[in-house]
Amino acid sequence: MVDLPAPQDLKADPTTRVLIVDDEPSLREAVRYNLLRAGYLVEEAADGVEALSRARSTSPDLVILDVMLPGVDGLNVCRTLRQESDVPILLLSARGEELDRVLGLELGADDYLTKPFAMRELLARVKANLRRVQMSPSGRTPEDLQGASSRPSPSDAASHPMIIGSLRVDASRREAHLGDRLLTLKPKEFDLLVYLVRHPGIVLSRDALLREVWGYDVPVDTRTIDVHVSGLRQKLESDGGGERRIETVRGYGYRFVSPSR
Repeated sequence: MVDLPAPQDLKADPTTRVLIVDDEPSLREAVRYNLLRAGYLVEEAADGVEALSRARSTSPDLVILDVMLPGVDGLNVCRTLRQESDVPILLLSARGEELDRVLGLELGADDYLTKPFAMRELLARVKANLRRVQMSPSGRTPEDLQGASSRPSPSDAASHPMIIGSLRVDASRREAHLGDRLLTLKPKEFDLLVYLVRHPGIVLSRDALLREVWGYDVPVDTRTIDVHVSGLRQKLESDGGGERRIETVRGYGYRFVSPSR
């Protein structure tokens, strides 16, 4: 699985630390080798208990997390990490573990890769997730993470809240309200909402959303988009009105629509 050395465009900040969590020594070694060649600092863990211990002691900038782990499995590790921090989490799963992948995304993972995978794609996804963190405000606490936008535009701080019907989205404060209620959104859900609200009525392809919200410049599995849209849609329709704000355009993508009332 060891690929050619990473190209210059994938070279990393040498202070960036990545934690690899997998119980397969050969896979950990292959990922470690390629991450080191790309310029990252690397930590390793072989099970869930060790993963949580390493994450708490080293404060990694990103976690590559296998779903199937001995002892505490990857889904429980993902749940615990998300409760404690907003560290980007990239899940690794074997083919046929669709339910686990979806559950992992619902628990707060940022994305997943299906084994076996190309090392170059792993490096591209690592870079994209780290870029999200680098573009977000620093100094946030875990309590600040709900509703945090990961890819704000330079004008966010000076922009006015966007109001569509009973929905109010304030990108500068990283908050979204439905009526008088503050929505509890995962970071990527808020990113997605901001982008959709800024493009009302426009049909946005899954590839475009992956590029603009996730920062991926290479084709990836669009199930990630569908899971996040589903979670966001449920929260936007939880006011009892039942009016759909995000429409599915079959075979293409999604469109944000203004409420009729």
